[in-house]
Amino acid sequence: MITIYPYEALGGAEHGWLKARHHFSFADYHNPERMGFGTLRVINDDWIAAGKGFNPHPHTDMEIITYVREGAITHRDSMDNEGRTAAGDVQVMSAGTGVVHSEFNHEEVDTNLFQIWIYPNQRGVTPRWEAREFPKAPVENALLPLASGRAEDIKAGALMIHQDATIYGGRLKAGQSLAHPITYQAYLLVSEGEITLDGTPMKKGDGAEVTGQREVTLSATTEAEILVLDVPPYTSSASRNFSP
Repeated sequence: MITIYPYEALGGAEHGWLKARHHFSFADYHNPERMGFGTLRVINDDWIAAGKGFNPHPHTDMEIITYVREGAITHRDSMDNEGRTAAGDVQVMSAGTGVVHSEFNHEEVDTNLFQIWIYPNQRGVTPRWEAREFPKAPVENALLPLASGRAEDIKAGALMIHQDATIYGGRLKAGQSLAHPITYQAYLLVSEGEITLDGTPMKKGDGAEVTGQREVTLSATTEAEILVLDVPPYTSSASRNFSP
């Protein structure tokens, strides 16, 4: 089963320097029907103005993945990590026992990114941060694993997260199609361009839930960039009542 969530129908907030669309309930946007998808808790589609950003703030027990689509973001945290993640690249922060971090756009242009939160499969891990560049050329036969808790994906170059989930991504050429396998259930994001998902049209900014299927067909109507988040269902090991 596939359920499409058009960009225009997403929750949102505007704070001047920040324009956000929320795929799930977040901050002042609350929709009891949209509290997450399995162990996936947050997807924010954020536009951050040049020279602005998120001041230092704390998190615990959450896997926080940032995929930069345009511009770049600079990370600093209480573990003395600092790094700049540019368009097409990914950073992962395991908040674990607690970390304070800031995310700033020090560029001369606005930055657009996906901020993704996934519940961990264990609490109280040692906090960590890591970032990685990924190939920008169109993929051939499969999307790349960008962040994962699965050994085979980590071995293939994915950033490690504390959950049996994988975030895949890649660019497709116009007219290109590929079959993508699903282990549990998937949430798909169109980062750029237009595609069809099992024949259903989707455009930049749209999201889609895929349940009860072991495979989907992705076809690029135009040159496109796609993320697929394959996440296990919610279990009591990750309570939705604790504050991240």
